[in-house]
Amino acid sequence: MDTRLEAVRSIVLDRNPGEGEFHQAVDEVFASLVAVLDKHPEFAEASILERICEPERQIIFRVPWVDDTGKVQINRGFRVEFNSALGPFKGGLRFHPSVYQGIIKFLGFEQIFKNALTGMPIGGGKGGADFDPRGRSEGEIMRFCQSFMTELYRHLGEYTDVPAGDIGVGGREIGFLFGQYKRITNRYESGVLTGKGTSWGGSLVRPEATGYGTVLFTQEMLRTRKQTFDGQRVAVSGSGNVALHAIVKAQELGAKVVTASDSSGFVVDEAGIDVDLLSQIKEVERGRIGEYAERRQETAKFVDGGSVWDVDATVALPCATQNELLEEDAVKLVKSGVTAVAEGANMPCTSKAADVFHDAGVLFGPGKAANAGGVATSALEMQQNASRDSWTFEYTEERLTDIMVGIHDRCATTADEYGQPGNYVAGANISGFVRVADAMLAQGVI
Repeated sequence: MDTRLEAVRSIVLDRNPGEGEFHQAVDEVFASLVAVLDKHPEFAEASILERICEPERQIIFRVPWVDDTGKVQINRGFRVEFNSALGPFKGGLRFHPSVYQGIIKFLGFEQIFKNALTGMPIGGGKGGADFDPRGRSEGEIMRFCQSFMTELYRHLGEYTDVPAGDIGVGGREIGFLFGQYKRITNRYESGVLTGKGTSWGGSLVRPEATGYGTVLFTQEMLRTRKQTFDGQRVAVSGSGNVALHAIVKAQELGAKVVTASDSSGFVVDEAGIDVDLLSQIKEVERGRIGEYAERRQETAKFVDGGSVWDVDATVALPCATQNELLEEDAVKLVKSGVTAVAEGANMPCTSKAADVFHDAGVLFGPGKAANAGGVATSALEMQQNASRDSWTFEYTEERLTDIMVGIHDRCATTADEYGQPGNYVAGANISGFVRVADAMLAQGVI
């Protein structure tokens, strides 16, 4: 690594011990920035690198709540307000047992560049708690959300910090959080949370946006090689909101999606995933992926454990969680003939897996570009809230499509400009970094 970058990296590692995911995210961005520092020495002179790696504010708080048996439970809540050079902090809330400060910092750091790539006026942040909503009653989830917001509300505002959902935080949780914010503040401040229900300030297309956007970005990558989704055999990991809507859009564009997964294993359906059935099981019944195979015995099989990436595919869309696709998985996919990979989740491919794809000439869309459709549509929701307006599904999807095409073109053009044609990782990192660094430089040492 360049000595200018290595010096900053050492500071980051010393200041943030034990936070492996955050270190990985920093390394991935830094690997693209040598040419940027050569072209813009003013960024190094103004210590932009050091400043962009240090959150503006980190909030950690206790979340006490009472379960259905009357027992007091304690969780830990987080909000990392990472960078507001381009606008109010914007990023989701994750409720999952794996959440700790390093996960939130990695997600918030990624969010800075993802949000910059959208071209929208939003900064980067992230939050969450080590609470597991799985197996909890509606009342328990409501009480947890109310306690969580009772502490967090003082740090939020439509011009300050605007959370959304993430893993474990869907429309139900956003509703409970928004209700408590409204109750405490005595204000109907629609723009303080995104991912709301469409009847009370939410945007059409927001539930679909991350999955749709991932597929739209992939479609643009395929077009550079005169291909489309038509006829592609697609492997998708996950079965949550992002995965479901990625499957919908890919099949709408002519692909056959043959896999879906959860933490218990994965299913392979050679007839193509039945999205209505999968949605019924996962979103309505809140069941496990194995139940899908039980109801589709004629075409589907369930694999207990194992890796969804053992399945041959021409396009792979990892939509589950960070570091789920390993180096050996990437090697298998390359051997099976994969031509394009796009990250629907945040950093689902390890750095070594990404290197395998790059070395093999596989089109690779990093999460900060490929899954930016969700936060882009959140920004569109904020626009509608600010103007007291509501847009049609068709118009909002058209805006989303334009944004995703713009992100793709921005990444491709930037990669060309900095001598790395076809390298979407470099294009995304450089484009996002330069936009934020320019704003930080203009606003002085703050």
